[in-house]
Amino acid sequence: MGMNAAAGGGGGSRRGRRRAAVMAEINVTPMVDVMLVLMIIFMVSAPLMTSTIDIDLPIASGGKSVSQNAPPLTVSVKRTGGSCNSAVETYIADALVPQSELAAKITAIRSTRTETDNTVFLRGDRDVCYTDMMKLLGMVRAAGFKANIVILPEQGS
Repeated sequence: MGMNAAAGGGGGSRRGRRRAAVMAEINVTPMVDVMLVLMIIFMVSAPLMTSTIDIDLPIASGGKSVSQNAPPLTVSVKRTGGSCNSAVETYIADALVPQSELAAKITAIRSTRTETDNTVFLRGDRDVCYTDMMKLLGMVRAAGFKANIVILPEQGS
């Protein structure tokens, strides 16, 4: 049953009213949400942007993204002819490598890499035969690399 003595005499005088305190805190939750979404977008899109060779990647579902500290080694295969038995061009990073030197180059690159930096991204053109991709996968695994096949995700998945 007390009365607030600091409230003033009542009535309509300006002196007795107090202004609401100004909120001096910044709400960072929306900024954190936006940054997390951007980080996920860049993590997913970065592996697809590491090579400048124009390859028409196949579309599939069920893939998961892989994150690494160092840029991964990318091996790309592109078909040059019209049939499945036609020649293919193989690139390590952005350099064209003849088929006869491919296994030796992959093995030499593996000897320069550390145990934690042993991932290769295999990019195969949509028109490359299954046997060509499996031969390349065998070479990469025989050299001691872990292979990830790069695909484009299906729409709606």
